[in-house]
Parts: sequence; structure tokens; C-alpha cells
Amino acid sequence: MSTILITGANRGIGLELARQYTEAGDRVFATCRAPAEARDLTLLAGGAGGRLTVHAMDVGDAASIAACAKAVGDTPIDVLINNAGILGGKSQTLESIDFDAWIDAFKVMTIGPFRTVQAFLPNLKAAPAAKVMTVTSQLAASTWPFGGSYAYSSAKAAVNKVMQTLAKDLKTQNIAVSMIHPGWVKTEMGGAGADITAEESATGIRGVITGLTSDTSGKFYKWNGEIHPW
Repeated sequence: MSTILITGANRGIGLELARQYTEAGDRVFATCRAPAEARDLTLLAGGAGGRLTVHAMDVGDAASIAACAKAVGDTPIDVLINNAGILGGKSQTLESIDFDAWIDAFKVMTIGPFRTVQAFLPNLKAAPAAKVMTVTSQLAASTWPFGGSYAYSSAKAAVNKVMQTLAKDLKTQNIAVSMIHPGWVKTEMGGAGADITAEESATGIRGVITGLTSDTSGKFYKWNGEIHPW
């Protein structure tokens, strides 16, 4: 049995990851901004026999991250999945963009994952070979030839570099760190016309995490295990 911490576990890919890890017999700390509103996650926890607990954590807020880390205590964490994300504003065009929403995107999707790793680093160090996986996007890649989505794309590109740097800094401590494109997923964010289901994406992500080692740390993966050029 492994111990897993997942951010943004109230819906979509995060909820499905929580479901799959719980069904596999793992211990899951499922976090989200508003547990009282996370109906599906609460139902999942209710049938998990104590293997899944729900915790409040807003990754865009340092105090919230610290409070969650205090609640988890000194429990060793084998896998930390940075999944929480936001769009970064409804309009992200050259002509119309919400700069405050752009800043929020960096708080949640770039600084947030770093703060989360920092806060739970003692828990990761306490595990024999901990892993950190950050769910990012192919929009983060310079090889992805599309315009627009300035806030979302730049925040994801920045977190890729942050995680690549963390991979180097944590390698000597036997903690592997990587990033993953989850695919175009049929979620509230991805829309009904996306390519794959949350179940397919989560299954792929779990497989990549299973195979992640210190030797493969720092790479940018696709949900199917391929390396994503970036």
C-alpha cells in the first residue's frame, strides 16, 4: 500500500485518480478548495473505509497549504500529484485578457505546485522513494503551434521549468519529479468533445507514475507514457 496526496481531487482527473488509487487499496489524502461543495469526493470517501480522507487546501494560498500540511502531520507520502488547475480567465486573447486572472493562474498552477512540494517535503523525504507528478498540458510546450490561451499556457510552461529544476535539486534525496500532459480529457474544463475519458487519462497517469524513477526524473510525459517534446 502506498500513500498518495492529490490536489484538485474534487472533480475530473483528480477525482478519478482518487477513485483508482483508493480502489487499488492505497491511502489517499484528497485535497480541494471547498470540501463542503465536493459532493462526489465526499461520497467516494464515505465508501472508502477510511482509506480516503478529504482535506481543504487552496494551492493558490500559502496559509491554506500550510494548514493542510499540518493536518496530514508526519505521515510519509509516496506520491504527490499536483493536479489542481484553473483556466486563468474566460478571455485570453491579445485584444482581451484579464490580468488579475493571469496572476491567479500563476499562483495556482506555477507557484502553488512548488509551495505544495515545499510544504510536504518532510513527508516525501520520509518515504523510501517518493514521487512528485505535476499535471500540466501540451499547451506548455514550445512545440505546440497554437495562439491564444496566454494565461493558461504561460503558467503551465513555467511550472514545467519549475518541476524540471526541482527534479535536479531533489534527485540526491531519492525523490523523482516529473510532469505529464493528461491528454484532451472529457471533463468540465476539457469539454464533452475531448478525445479521452477521465478514467483513461487517470489510468495512464498512474502507469507513468509507477514507472517513474530517479533516472527518468525531470521528463515531460504524455498520459500514454510517451515523452512529450517541449
